[in-house]
Amino acid sequence: MKKNFVYVFLSAFLLTSMTACVESGVRTAKTEVRLQSPFRNFDTTEAGRSRLSSAETTADLDLPDDLTAGFTIRFSAKTALPGEEEVLLEIPQVLKVCLRRHDPNEWLPQNYPAYKMPDGSVPVMEASLSLQSLHDSDKFQDLVVGLPLALLDKPEGNHDVVLQFTGVQWSLYVDGRLYDNDFALGYPSAGRMKSWRLNPDYVSEAALYTPALRPEKEEPAAPLSDANIQYWTPPFHNAWVGDVVTFYHEGRYHVFYLFDRRGHASKFGKGGHYFEHLSTTDFRTWTEHEAATPLEHQWETFGTGTPFVFGGKLCLSYGLHTTRIYPEEQTTLPMQWEYLKKNGCTGSFDYDTIRGLVPAGSTYSVCEDGVSKFRKTHVLYHPCENPSIYTDAEGKLKMLANYGARGTWGSDSVAGGWRCLDADFPPGGDCTFFFHWGDYDYILGGFTRMWSKPAAEPDSAYRDLVAEGMDFYNGLSVPAVSEVADGRFLMAGWVKMQNWGGALVIHELVQHADGYVGTKWMEEITPATDEPQTLSDELSGTGGFEAPQRSFMLTFEVCPGQPRRGTVGVSFLPASGDGDACEWQLRLDDVRAQYAAYENDGFADVQKTLSEGGDPQSARNYAIRHGMDTGKPFTVRMIVDGNNKFGGSLIDTEIDARRTMLSYRPRLSVGRLLFRTDGVQVRNIRIAPLCD
Repeated sequence: MKKNFVYVFLSAFLLTSMTACVESGVRTAKTEVRLQSPFRNFDTTEAGRSRLSSAETTADLDLPDDLTAGFTIRFSAKTALPGEEEVLLEIPQVLKVCLRRHDPNEWLPQNYPAYKMPDGSVPVMEASLSLQSLHDSDKFQDLVVGLPLALLDKPEGNHDVVLQFTGVQWSLYVDGRLYDNDFALGYPSAGRMKSWRLNPDYVSEAALYTPALRPEKEEPAAPLSDANIQYWTPPFHNAWVGDVVTFYHEGRYHVFYLFDRRGHASKFGKGGHYFEHLSTTDFRTWTEHEAATPLEHQWETFGTGTPFVFGGKLCLSYGLHTTRIYPEEQTTLPMQWEYLKKNGCTGSFDYDTIRGLVPAGSTYSVCEDGVSKFRKTHVLYHPCENPSIYTDAEGKLKMLANYGARGTWGSDSVAGGWRCLDADFPPGGDCTFFFHWGDYDYILGGFTRMWSKPAAEPDSAYRDLVAEGMDFYNGLSVPAVSEVADGRFLMAGWVKMQNWGGALVIHELVQHADGYVGTKWMEEITPATDEPQTLSDELSGTGGFEAPQRSFMLTFEVCPGQPRRGTVGVSFLPASGDGDACEWQLRLDDVRAQYAAYENDGFADVQKTLSEGGDPQSARNYAIRHGMDTGKPFTVRMIVDGNNKFGGSLIDTEIDARRTMLSYRPRLSVGRLLFRTDGVQVRNIRIAPLCD
């Protein structure tokens, strides 16, 4: 039977909405992420190879046969809201720049629908470049970059547009700012580039330059920054955080992440991933550095590794995932496996000296200044394609081999000589991450695995904690753990939003006496809020409330009527109806918490934990067990972060500062809350908007 409830309109709260973030009963924090400048200056003082104008709208092209050095096109364009599609500039069969309307209800890897005009439409500018396949000269594919016009200060106005093909990247700049790029496989056919034309209704003049111009970075008048590191994504409309690896070195916490555009759809679906870099010394101010491992060749696309220290220098291991692009027999992998088989250890190969084969396998970069200036070594040291290197308690180098290999390995040097110490553990697969804490050693296994053993027993076998039902994963994908100052341990990873990427999340670990590890919020980076308002001092049964805005913090106390008995649920609903709504639920008697789809006539159905076959890494519907003390009153905190880029809401729940749970709810913009209780009382329900 459907239950009746009343939504309380928080008029007093809305009237007292504050612009300043304050300290209160809800701990708030102000953080800043200082961003790299996306602005570039293109020096076009030299005459272009070919020019067009509104007076001369077509012209022949005379380009070199070899376009590996790329080209640059610069033109002045008037953007307007197109009826269907308007072509601005075109090189027939090779390049097309157009304005068109995108379906606001259709998701594409470009994430256009997140940026609508006031009338709900999604006009976009797109530039496609036809590339001839590296493997089949008869095959051509269009590499497309674009941006929603809603991102521009003047969606309808005059703009300076630069298209840049470097031989490795295809990029779109508007008014000097980078908005989109993708990574090439193949080159335009110079034989097809015989002429070009412009639409004088939209473009006044254009120039083409070969080879590609070399832009200079420009700093904006006011430095660019983001307010929060928690739930952060790169500042582009279609860019996300992929696999995260972390390290604490000389007082600085480093976050390296695989930069992901289009949810793994870049480079014609080959990924096109590389490591970007953030760091902080105080967890309040974060700095975005230059890319640690930029893509510099068409054959490059990288996989996960780990940061580590060797020879007193900060290093970063990673895999060359070249087999996504070339067959294995055309890469260095057979040569590396043959060396290992013959010598009992891996070799060390400078891939710049190898002819006729494409580099693949494990390599690493070295930080020259101890902070951010990384140099690729170009050394291949192992045939696995996701190498996790760490230093054990005795200071010895160890490696966990993933993707394309398996086992635990040891060496006296990073650059080669790796010998297999245990061929069967870990069993390979996704990215593994080792950490040591107190009396225990731990290994995280990518999306779903976790092992532990006593540190004092180096020869003992690792226990498979997931197989034992000891749930650990909290909605993060590929988490990494690092010890920071004062013996604290932080776990960082990404929440799945767009296939292979999402938002960055960092939680702090909690270790129990038996070695079990839980998670809690890290107070230094918990997003800042306005002054909280009380929704209810005490609630039993059912109660509904309106949410003041899309992003907020909700806190309440759970008071069991009997120890470890009862159920509480919090449903997150849109302003009207219940489409895409979800429920967070805690069953005290089963020590089980979960996210599930909303049910309007009672508690949601029971979900599965990871050990029961559930799917926490999807960050949708799943359950966790263990690590929660439900025998006494405890506090639950929830953050709902809803923004246009997400195309929905990220919900982060902390239970008694012992366990956390993350869920991404596509299309959900939270406007209402519904509490349901059975056998428990909820007290002190408070809500506070997140600061802008």
